[in-house]
Amino acid sequence: MTDLETRAAPPRAGALRRAAPALAGYAAVRALGLLALFLWSAARDKSAYTLLTARWDALWYVRVAELGYGYEVRPANGDVHSNLAFFPLLPWLERLVAAVSPLSYADGGFLVSLVASLAAAWGIFAVADHVYGRRAGVCAVLLWAVLPVGIVQSMAYSESLFTALAAWALYAVLTGRWVTAGALALFAGLTRPVGLAVAAAVWVAALTSFVRDRSAPGQDGTAEPATRVRRVLGMALAPLGTAGYVLWVGHRTGKGPLGYLDVQAGWRNGFDGGYAFARFVAEKLTSFPSALAGAGLVAGVASVVWLYVTGVRQRQPLPLLVYSGVVTALALCASSYFGSKPRLLLPAFPLLLPLALALPKVRLRRSATILGAVAVASAVYGAFWLNGSGPP
Repeated sequence: MTDLETRAAPPRAGALRRAAPALAGYAAVRALGLLALFLWSAARDKSAYTLLTARWDALWYVRVAELGYGYEVRPANGDVHSNLAFFPLLPWLERLVAAVSPLSYADGGFLVSLVASLAAAWGIFAVADHVYGRRAGVCAVLLWAVLPVGIVQSMAYSESLFTALAAWALYAVLTGRWVTAGALALFAGLTRPVGLAVAAAVWVAALTSFVRDRSAPGQDGTAEPATRVRRVLGMALAPLGTAGYVLWVGHRTGKGPLGYLDVQAGWRNGFDGGYAFARFVAEKLTSFPSALAGAGLVAGVASVVWLYVTGVRQRQPLPLLVYSGVVTALALCASSYFGSKPRLLLPAFPLLLPLALALPKVRLRRSATILGAVAVASAVYGAFWLNGSGPP
């Protein structure tokens, strides 16, 4: 695996300039996606802005920002949909934007998402560039931008915010900035439950570094104690976001440390190792034309597994493998919201690194044509998706 502390980060003055082509390409892809959405929505007499800011999870985040926690919806089937299921960082930022500007909470969520998506793209570039070089970094960002569910990156959802925090936390790990990594992991843990993946990456990397130090005597004894203290501090900070919110929910509900699981159960969501998802896919394969969708799901899962295995074979740094492995496992093995799984996989950007390594080997004109065609297809699909069922 790549040595975590032998490669220094580039100077800050040149970091943005180095990432500029990736960020420009990302902005162009997202602008294309938004243009397609606005044109499609106008043709259907719908508001594209409403689709981006005031449907599904975006409404729940706004209610948390506006009313605080304690809001519930009780459908006729007996479920209890509590807003305690939604982690607080995005609503806090929505409230902050509304407090310092004339924007509404929904406007604040959209603004945060736009800024965070650019920060996420920059973080993905920084990670891929650090590990594999600049061309792979640019390709990784463009591949993340043209994902079929890429439109979610521009919605008032928490995926972009979480991916930005996770990417920069992983970059901090790879460059040996342990306190920064721990702090960013803490904030990622306040954004989504899958913040556990970032904390796990920090812990694994730190423990690996401790083991490496023990097997490599003779280092500078004056610097080593300070480095160890920073590692320990980073490890201590990393899980505090997720653990703090989960414990608070348990206290709020009166059900102890497992209270958050009860909240998720009210949404019929849990972790069953993928059994429910496997049954869902199997049922799709029993009839036509749903078998086509079932075959697509099987191909999609197989592709995700193949990308992960390829990353292992290419000896991706261990923190990236741990992070993407946990994100993928939590997404695919959840027992509900099967239509949301592509969206839940959006933060698992290290899965794209094998493709980012392969793409530069293709001739520039051909790779540009491929990415351009996929970007158009992604934009059209995103517009169709949000004007239809959308991301539950």
